[in-house]
Amino acid sequence: MKRTPGQSIALSTLPNLRDLGGWRTADGRSVREGLVFRSTDLNHLDGDDLAALERLGLRTVYDLRTLAERTAEPDARIPSVTEVVLDVLADAAAALPANLVTIFTDPAQVAKAGKYLEDGEALALISGTYRELITLPSATTSYRRFFRGLLGEDDTPALFHCTTGKDRTGWAAASFLSLMGVSRDDVFRDYLLTNEQLLPALKPVFDAFAAAGGNPDDLRPVLGVERKYLEAAFDEVEQRFGGIDSYFADGLGIGSDEQDGLRLKYLDPASDSR
Repeated sequence: MKRTPGQSIALSTLPNLRDLGGWRTADGRSVREGLVFRSTDLNHLDGDDLAALERLGLRTVYDLRTLAERTAEPDARIPSVTEVVLDVLADAAAALPANLVTIFTDPAQVAKAGKYLEDGEALALISGTYRELITLPSATTSYRRFFRGLLGEDDTPALFHCTTGKDRTGWAAASFLSLMGVSRDDVFRDYLLTNEQLLPALKPVFDAFAAAGGNPDDLRPVLGVERKYLEAAFDEVEQRFGGIDSYFADGLGIGSDEQDGLRLKYLDPASDSR
């Protein structure tokens, strides 16, 4: 089924699910549809939504979460799908994006969280985490394995996710689309769609935070995404590697031939004539 680029695949128990296909590249091609998907974690999938997800034909799921996250909220099992665990933040000293929902649904933490949000510490920590997505050894190892999987070590179609599908997942999607040749504007469009496709599903978190005396408006830039977060990751790439191709080659060890292989696999040559 043909979708608008970034269109939500509406499953009530799996928000922020979308196909990375359909985005156009600078040379007039487009990312192939039905091969690479992004989402939140799969812990809450119910029977009907699980059946709908199965109809996507998934063969591999990449779980980018920490051990603590996977233990607390294990993914639902999908028949005939191989799970690949990639703990992006394993080496992080502080991993705020990994446990935000838990923090903000714990009434005992709300007062402390409110101060943390008001003075900007949380937002600065998130931006710092985006830089660590480029610099941490565990992040480098994880993203290298992710892209080698997409190149052919694993079967496709594939889905990748973290907990809320916004930060670790956001960089995986942004770097993939950038390598494909999608414009930076469209890369940010896909990234910012999380605010439309995720935040409504987190209404109980906002409500609980408000009931405990917190200001729900303070949560939006923390539970959602901000342009400056992804800008921090791209800035780190530019500073360290000089661009996305060099990030793949020198940072992830995925050379130019393999980069071409990824483009060959995930770009639709038929779109050249459109």
